[in-house]
Amino acid sequence: MFERGEYISFANCGLPYYIGGEIKKKSELTLQTPQSFRSRFNVDVRTNSEVIGVDTQAKTATVKGPEGEYTESYDKLILSPGAAPLVPPMEGADGPRVFTLRNIPDTMKIRDFLDEEFPESAVVVGGGYIGVEMAENLKKAGLNVTIVELADHVIAPLDGDMAAEVHRYLRDQGVELRLGQAVQAIRDQGGKLTLQLSQGEMETDMVVLSVGVRPDTALAKAAGLELNPRGAILVNQHMETSAPDVYAVGDAIEITDFVTGNKGYVPLAGPANKQGRIAADNICGVPSAYKNTQGSSVLKIFDMTVAMTGVNERTAQAAGLGYDKVYTYSQSHASYYPGGHGISIKTIYEKGSGKILGAQLVGYDGVDKRCDVMAVAIRAGMTASDLTELELCYAPPFGSAKDPVNFVGYVIENTLTGQVKNFFWNDVAGLPRDGSATLLDVRTPSEREAGHIPGFVHIPLDELRQRAGEIDKAKPVYIHCHSGLRSYLACRMLTGMGYDCYNLSGGWRFYEIAANDRRTPDHGCYDPK
Repeated sequence: MFERGEYISFANCGLPYYIGGEIKKKSELTLQTPQSFRSRFNVDVRTNSEVIGVDTQAKTATVKGPEGEYTESYDKLILSPGAAPLVPPMEGADGPRVFTLRNIPDTMKIRDFLDEEFPESAVVVGGGYIGVEMAENLKKAGLNVTIVELADHVIAPLDGDMAAEVHRYLRDQGVELRLGQAVQAIRDQGGKLTLQLSQGEMETDMVVLSVGVRPDTALAKAAGLELNPRGAILVNQHMETSAPDVYAVGDAIEITDFVTGNKGYVPLAGPANKQGRIAADNICGVPSAYKNTQGSSVLKIFDMTVAMTGVNERTAQAAGLGYDKVYTYSQSHASYYPGGHGISIKTIYEKGSGKILGAQLVGYDGVDKRCDVMAVAIRAGMTASDLTELELCYAPPFGSAKDPVNFVGYVIENTLTGQVKNFFWNDVAGLPRDGSATLLDVRTPSEREAGHIPGFVHIPLDELRQRAGEIDKAKPVYIHCHSGLRSYLACRMLTGMGYDCYNLSGGWRFYEIAANDRRTPDHGCYDPK
């Protein structure tokens, strides 16, 4: 095994938490050492040894090690170079107070800077997984933190509406967001860094660049392996490259999306581990195939948990899938047992069949296990009806008799069978307010006093049967409550009386978060009008 750096088998995903102090010891970041690998597995590990050339015809690798260059022959070769941080080609990106995070030396540079220079503020450029985790841990280290993100929302695999709750939570934790903005230059003013943004300037003591990664495949390109336009190595399902006896795995390769069948690039630890095992199986004569990537991931943000699997709505649209969606909001465990929190779930499903295509979850406890169930459902080709039949663990501290996953199935099933028709938060602004439709709020008076949607008349659910005569039966009725459950009941009630009803999926709660996020001044889509 050749490794150009000093460390092998280090916990990339744990690096931000060492900076923030959650992980106390540097030694806890290294899962194996060259010595332990040799003693346990009889593997000759050579660190500080970079493979600088591969001859696929002669089946040799040229290595630059501590004592010079030499050539090593191979029967089979596995390339696992991973991904490298993207560094934008801009002024100041290589300054001494500008950092990236890929490995343990990068981590120590940041930690040493915090310990020795005592910065008061930091800007994280990029709001992806690592960017948000870095923002959290720099905040925990005592800094004032700003995330500058070119897109209109953080965490790219989320749809913008699901990211809205994350934006609100980050701001509540004291993290400033500059969305829809690009950093164009970083200038060292002697004591402070000045960032030139696409909209104005800002000052900070340090910058962490987290704008994404690229496949680290210069070696593969020089060896003549086939790459895609992004530079990722092309492999088949057995992890074989275009060269005989050369395999590639991990963040350096192109993958096939499990849901869409399209080619893509998904640098995640879970797929990388599976690919390594599959390559090894095939080398050792055990037939094994990689069955595509669905992008299951989870992220901790302070006390919040964000998880996703399968396709988001943007991907479904781009792929031309015939899909629909629902928003649900369910308690993580029985509401009468203390300590529960709501889980917001956006589920993408196939029209007609109800097959689950993707899910995005935002909440606190219990998010990860619900996303894992949805990931299994997607992998198994399950439908909404299948979700309703899942017998999941229940006790009041852990869940509900109708688990949030079951609840997703019920809502989709009710939609597919015509029990209810949905409208969504971004439809609200375009609803007719000229008297041609009835807009109805069925929440309690106290809920309405806390905020309401203009144009919606108020009839609490428990008064609706007696007051249904106030609603014109010739007009469609658009109904909302707090989360979508009581408005569903109102829809069923009025439908039974002959009304044409539509339910606001996700309810007032989701509408208020998503709609107001688009009005926030530091949001790229902000319109002062």
